[in-house]
Amino acid sequence: MAKRTKKTAKRGGRKSTASNRGSASESNSSLSALSVAELQLELRRRQREVNKLVRRRDKLAAELAELNAQIADLGGAAGGLTPTGRTRNAMTLPDALYQVLQGRTMSVTDAADAVRAAGYHSTAANFRTMVNQALLKDKRFKKVSRGQYTAS
Repeated sequence: MAKRTKKTAKRGGRKSTASNRGSASESNSSLSALSVAELQLELRRRQREVNKLVRRRDKLAAELAELNAQIADLGGAAGGLTPTGRTRNAMTLPDALYQVLQGRTMSVTDAADAVRAAGYHSTAANFRTMVNQALLKDKRFKKVSRGQYTAS
């Protein structure tokens, strides 16, 4: 049995060769041996394939839209392609605080509640602390008295 080094052991003992990389590299390397006329034929063939795939994708997208409409008509949630990950707010926390605090004086807790009521989404357990930091760091906010802030 062949001795396996650390590098080959991580890859399951296989060495990377042209034969096990895949057909894409093989077809690209074989293109260099073709004449200009043959290359033009290959380009036309690939363009036809792309056009066929685009038509198929558009047909499937239309079918998916129709299915989503039927689901919505029956009262279901037309889900499907939803992005994953955390939600993004329309504006930053300091900008949202500035809108809420204009012409008003609030405590940190009241400001945090008002920002959430205005539609700012956060699942942070320490959201009040984040609001406090934003009020302290941003020069648009002025400390009126202990724990009371306003937008200047």
